[in-house]
Formats: sequence, C-alpha cells, structure tokens
Amino acid sequence: MEDVTFALALILGMGFVASKLAQFLRLPSVTGYILAGIVLGPSGLNFITQDIVEDELGHFIQIALMLIAFGIGEHLELNKLRHTIKSVGFISFCESGATFLLVAAGIFLILLLIGSPQVVWNLTDYIYVSLLLGAVAIATAPASTLHVIREIRASGPMTTTLLQVVVVNNSLAIIVFGIILSLVNKLISGGNDLGISLLLTIVISSLADVLVSLFMGVITGLLIDFTINRLKYRSEILIAGLSLLLLCGETARALEFSPLLAGIAAGFIIVNRNLRDVRLFRVLNYFEPPIYVLFFALAGAHLDFSLFSTVGLLGFSYFLFRAAGKYMGARLGACLTASSHAIRNNIGLALIPQAGIAIGLIFLIQGYPNLDPYVSTITTVVLAGVFLSELFGPIFTKYAMEAVGEALALRDEAQRPPSRDICPLPWKKEEFQLVPWTWERLEQAENPSGELIFGLSHMETAGGLTRIATILAHHDRAIPVAVRVNPYDPSVNQLEHLEESQNLFRSAIDEAFSMGYRLETLTVHSNDIASGILEAVALANTRTILLGHPKTQPTKRLQYVVDKVAARATCPVIVIRFSGVLHTERIMVALTSLGELEHLRDVISSLAAIGHHKVTFFYLMPPETPADEQEEARKELMAWAEDTALSATVQGKVATTEARLASIVEEAEYYDLVVMDATPVHGLKRVFFGSLAESVAQQCDKNILMVHSSNTS
Repeated sequence: MEDVTFALALILGMGFVASKLAQFLRLPSVTGYILAGIVLGPSGLNFITQDIVEDELGHFIQIALMLIAFGIGEHLELNKLRHTIKSVGFISFCESGATFLLVAAGIFLILLLIGSPQVVWNLTDYIYVSLLLGAVAIATAPASTLHVIREIRASGPMTTTLLQVVVVNNSLAIIVFGIILSLVNKLISGGNDLGISLLLTIVISSLADVLVSLFMGVITGLLIDFTINRLKYRSEILIAGLSLLLLCGETARALEFSPLLAGIAAGFIIVNRNLRDVRLFRVLNYFEPPIYVLFFALAGAHLDFSLFSTVGLLGFSYFLFRAAGKYMGARLGACLTASSHAIRNNIGLALIPQAGIAIGLIFLIQGYPNLDPYVSTITTVVLAGVFLSELFGPIFTKYAMEAVGEALALRDEAQRPPSRDICPLPWKKEEFQLVPWTWERLEQAENPSGELIFGLSHMETAGGLTRIATILAHHDRAIPVAVRVNPYDPSVNQLEHLEESQNLFRSAIDEAFSMGYRLETLTVHSNDIASGILEAVALANTRTILLGHPKTQPTKRLQYVVDKVAARATCPVIVIRFSGVLHTERIMVALTSLGELEHLRDVISSLAAIGHHKVTFFYLMPPETPADEQEEARKELMAWAEDTALSATVQGKVATTEARLASIVEEAEYYDLVVMDATPVHGLKRVFFGSLAESVAQQCDKNILMVHSSNTS
C-alpha cells in the first residue's frame, strides 16, 4: 500500500511539473503527462514498476475511461445536432471510414514489407493488428480540440461543425472498435476458421454487445437524472453521480460489454432530458484533473522503448496514414454536403489531435487474453502516434481555425453568471384561492367562432378554471363550455352525481357572470374521464381544451387524462396547475427554444389583452453560450413580442444555466403565473427525455399554465 501511495505522489507531482514545462514550450498538457509516465515507468527510471502500473493503479484507467465517455455524451445534444446532422454525419462517416481504411491497409503493407516485431506472427496476425489499429485511429481528442478552441476564443460555423464532428467521430470510434475487437477475439477463439455462419454470428453478437452497452448507459443516465434532481449540494451530486457511473462501467466490464458506449449513452440521456440538469458534468470537471494525470501518465508508463527498433516505423506510419485519412475523408464529406470552401479545406486538419479515447481503447485490449501477443506492439504504436498527434495536432487545429477566420471571436467567459449551487427544495402544499374579479367586465362576442371546452371535477378549482377559460375564450371569440363527466355506476345514487354537478356548474356560472360572460354547461356520462372529455369535444366546434387541478391533489390521474386527450385532440390542450392565490398580473414565459413561442402565442396574447400585465420571457440557454448569442436571442424575443403586438409591458430575459428546473423554479418566485410549452411526449420518449413543464409543475409553488400544441399543427 505504501508503494502505491508513493507511486501516486510521484505521478501527480511529476505530471504537474511536466505539464507546466509542456505549457512553457506551447505544447498540450497531455504531452507532459505522457512524458512524466515515460520517465517514471519501466522504460525510464523504473520508479513505477510494471506490477504497480498494471495491477495496483489499473482501476484509475477504468475511472478515467468512464469519465471521458460520459463527457462525450454531453456533446450529443439533439437540439444542436438536428440542424447540422447531414453535414456532420457525412463528414464524420467519410473521415472515419477513410482513416480506418488507410491506417489498416497501410499498416498491413508495412508489416508485409518489414516483417513482424514478434517472430511468431503470421499473415493473420498482421490482419488482426492492422484492423485493431485502424479502429483506434478513428478516435479524435475532444479535450485537445476544445482546449485550442477556448484558448483562441474561436466561434462560428466551422467551430460548431468541428465540435459536433468530434463527438460523432468518437462515438463511431468506440462502436467500430468494439465490433473489431469482438470480431478478432472470436476469430482467434474459433481457430481462424472464418466461415459465413461464423462471420454472421460474430457480427450479430458484436451488434448485440453494442445495443446492450447502450441500454445499460440509458438506464444509468435515467437513474442519475432521477437522483441528482433531488439533491441540493454539488458534493452530493458528485458522490451519487460518480458512484452510479462507476457502477455502470464496472458492471459493463464484468459482463464483457463496452463501458465506453455505456458512458456515452448515459451522458446523452442526461443532456437531452427535458430538465437538462448538467450539474454533474460541471462538478466532474473539478474531480477529473488528477484522474486524467494518472490516466495519461500510466499510458506513458506502458510505452515499451525496447520495441522502438521494430515498431518505430509503424508508429510514424500510423501517424501519417491517420492524418491523411482524416484530411481526405473530411474533405470528401464536406464536398458531398456542399459545405463552404473554408470548411472543406480546413476541417480535416483540425481533426488530427488524438489522445484520451485512443489510449482508453488500447487499454481495453488488455482485458482479452487472446490478444496478449499484440498488446505491447499496439500500445507502443498508438502511444507513438498519440505523442506525434498531440505534438503537431493542436498546431494544425489552431492553424485551421485561424484560416477560416474564427479565431478572433469574443467569448467573454468572465461575464458568465456564476452557476447556482442549490436545487429547489421540495414544494410546500398550498391551498388554492381565487380573488374576486376586479377588472372591467368583458363583452361576449355576438357571432362566436367556436367553443372552448373545460372540464370541471373539483369545487376548489371550478372558479379558477372558469376564469382562465373565459379569458382564453374571449380572445378567440369563442363560447366557454363547462363539461362535467359523470361515471356509469349503478351502485351509486345518481342524484348525488347530479347534485355535485349542479354545485360545480353553479360556481362556474357565477364566476363567468362576474366577468360579463354567459357560460354553457354539458354533462357527459362515461367511466373514463378522458373519453368523456373527447366525447364532449366531438359534439362541438372545439377551438381549445382546458384542463386543471389543484396542486394539493395527486397528478397521476390527471396526467393520464391529459395524455389521452392530447394524443387524440386536433386542437390545443391547455393544462393549469393551481397553487396559492390566482393572479395574472406578472407572467413569466419560460422557454428553452425560440420555437416554443409560436405554440404559446395565443395564450400569451389572451392573458395580456385584459387588464394590466407585465410579461417576462425567460429564455434558458446552455452555460457555454457566448454573450453575443445571448444578446441576439434577447433581441429576437423582443422582436417577436413587438410583431405579436402584446398589450402588456414586455421584458426579455436570457440566462445560461446548468440546471433548467432549478433556474425556472428560482426565477418563478418573482411572478404570479408561469406559462410553458408542454407539447406531449409519450411512451419511451417520455421515459428517456421527461417533461420539463411537468417537473416545474411538481416543484414550483406558483400557478402554472402548460400548453400542449395541436397534433395538426
């Protein structure tokens, strides 16, 4: 134990010194870490023996691998990929394919020419090594690329495309490597007898491994999201999130699945959840540095200089073939998607860096005893290539960004608001109260154009639902219609149902009358509330459906009704959750995309048209969003409000956040009513991505109005 502790101290200390020296020489820190490992390892001073490297410190490699893969998943955000999926997809597939083919074919030819570093190798050994090196070569260094971009404050189309290509590229690298690794391992186990049936079995088995690995990551991502949204402090988030991540990685490794794919899937799920709580990614940033120092230093310690006499040419060739494949493949993909000349000529150069993922992949080989004869050769070749890539790659990346003119964009990180260190406390139950109507009486339209249907089920909310329904109907020149669904139940006295319905209708009619409106009522008999509402909708020219409930009541039953009605309705479905006193003077419209404004236009206009209101558009953007993009978004919000001609005082507020739910709940404290788009998601999509509006409704102590857009819109 003392030897391991001493080794840790040496690695961290030497890694720190070497990184500072590398920075002084304008080299990436990772180069310094690798050099530190070489100096301290068996090929250098041998302060850190091979036994310590492989047996005692090997678990740090697994931790680093999971963190790297999890970090890649953060950049697979669907909202960002949706607009560039074609160009990013073509560039990624072309450069990955070209790199794999060039490296695999080139290494194979060189092995044929110079012979093997191991005297017992034959032609099939050459093929296996070439395939594995070709798969590893696909990976690009996200950390190095991102470091260069931040250092030169790059911003623009090339920068956005590059980051997305790097993420997709590394995902492909892990998938391809997993398939090749499984293929080679099973070919060796099968005695090199490659028949059609064996090949099909291997391919199907490899794909199954990929799918199971992804599924494990998805489940882990959901568990992490469920857990951290209920935690208050970042220390708690780090402990819980890291434990689940490592549990997932070690389980995948023990079952011989891919911990890297599982990590990517976990990160992907978290960043694409509707809540988008990315605090775990941020707290891991403080945990990662010492782990990364150990990871890269141990990679350097694996470097076997005794093989350089025979493997040195392979390492240099690996670097050249990989660089050529990246450049030519990316250029081809950019040409096929008609990208700009600047991107065509330069994006391949920016993809040359290679580090963490590649090193992680070669460490995975060590878990397969059948591949032991190839481990030292592949490790030395890849590390030599990584060393050259990290030496020259960032230089090429910087040159590429400067060549397209994106290296001078201002990215003012210093003005970014500090991230919040808390998440909302569990909500307090508050009884709903309705203040009397004090604004001017409304004038009902003489020639109404349709009906607004709203369901009555609670005496507590009958008046509040009627008020909101009347306001919305007034703007749409529609007739508000209160619907009561009574069940078929022979064992229950129907007079009780009738009396309850009459009391509800009487309360609603009185509220509508106080506002100057005449309310129509309708009773429907059905054992299913959703079916009853839909039946009432079919009987009228329904423009809008309004449903509601008090916060003090369970939401699961209402959610079933909302889901069923929204799935079948051809008009917008609006849900209001009542909490506390109903006021509408100060309205907060919470947004995560500008496209939501069109879904909310009618509701916002309806609320603002009566009385005196202040409407604040609260637009949440990712924490890395530049200040100029935030200002542009605020101007778009104000321009939309001006075009819509809202009869209210309007304010546009843009904020960056790591946790959407916490930010909305905190901001809502200053308003009376929160309005959100809640276009329904169903089935697996809801399980995987959740609903931000529903989560806000559960945790926020304000009246919340959620708009489910029409299925025909």
